[in-house]
Amino acid sequence: MDDLKLTQRVQGLEDIKQRALEMAQAGADDLTVRDFITDSKKTLAFALPDEDTMLKAADAAKRFRTMTFNDRPEER
Repeated sequence: MDDLKLTQRVQGLEDIKQRALEMAQAGADDLTVRDFITDSKKTLAFALPDEDTMLKAADAAKRFRTMTFNDRPEER
């Protein structure tokens, strides 16, 4: 991830944090705040994807599938 994307991602996470704190101080219930944080982080991940992390996760999943289904290819 290049420096510009990283800076934008950090700023996005700080904005989410600030808005969540404002919601909590305004009296929003915990579930609403948690849902806001989760949805906002997903939106941020789609807007500013981290390709390195995605490639690592895909590689780990591929290695797991190879280890798990190596003996029975018909179950893949």
